[in-house]
Amino acid sequence: MKYLAFAAIMAASTSTPAIASPALAICYKPYALCASSPTVAIPGETVKVNGKEFQASVSVCPVLRGPSIADLNLMNGSCDSPDGTPKTVWSLFSNVQSYPQLPNWAVLPSVKRTFTTTTAPGGGMSNMWSFPCVVRPRKVNGVRLADCKGPMNESPWTGDAVPFGSVVGTAAPVGLPNPVGGNFP
Repeated sequence: MKYLAFAAIMAASTSTPAIASPALAICYKPYALCASSPTVAIPGETVKVNGKEFQASVSVCPVLRGPSIADLNLMNGSCDSPDGTPKTVWSLFSNVQSYPQLPNWAVLPSVKRTFTTTTAPGGGMSNMWSFPCVVRPRKVNGVRLADCKGPMNESPWTGDAVPFGSVVGTAAPVGLPNPVGGNFP
């Protein structure tokens, strides 16, 4: 049942309006923070951003509470839950310095770093900022988690493709595949 709900929400939320620059807002709702998460491509699926298709991917991210930064252009103009229930949240950004992270979802300090994307398996990046997530029904080690779906190798700043060889900022530890992050324009 949870996969059916996930599929329905993702189908309704994977196309975005043709607006290139972010419409920034501060949200005060529960949100997923994917800043330290790896990403796995979803074979055969795409996500549209500003009319462009990207490989779809999924990240597992902790659900947090507090102020967060959103791009309302990708969120139907609202901080409200993607489907209006607590079963879904948006993947947003915040300035929290410590939060639950892999491998065991213990609260750890955020460690920012850069890397250069490559064509090697796991050498890309993903953008989960302001994309929908389905909250998992059970906590792991006391942490509420969500499955977030977003585009691979797409710039959170412009909606354009991030070419291989680009420098990307992330908080994901070294060695995790396709880290969630943002390219440096």
